[in-house]
Amino acid sequence: MKKRKNYIFTNKRHSERSIMSTILGVISLLSLGAVIFLSYRNHGVAETGFGFTGILALVFSTVGIVMGILSWRDKNCYRLFPVLGTLLNLLALFSISIILYAGANL
Repeated sequence: MKKRKNYIFTNKRHSERSIMSTILGVISLLSLGAVIFLSYRNHGVAETGFGFTGILALVFSTVGIVMGILSWRDKNCYRLFPVLGTLLNLLALFSISIILYAGANL
């Protein structure tokens, strides 16, 4: 039996905004993970640079969420990167809020 080759020609592409949103989400999560690991390794003593990294991750995740939501509106783009970027940035924002909540109540 011979395999049929089915090609689907489409004009869809991956949006640059959504790819940037995903990259910002990955950077935010990796930097928060590094800050948490280094703070744990220093027995809970967080340096000033760790706070600056947290604020920078907050800015990156906020910009990433905005870019991810704006890329959802484009009809000629695939949906993988807008959804992935928005979810990664929401996860980073949620983890920042958990860190701030734990720091205020401990």
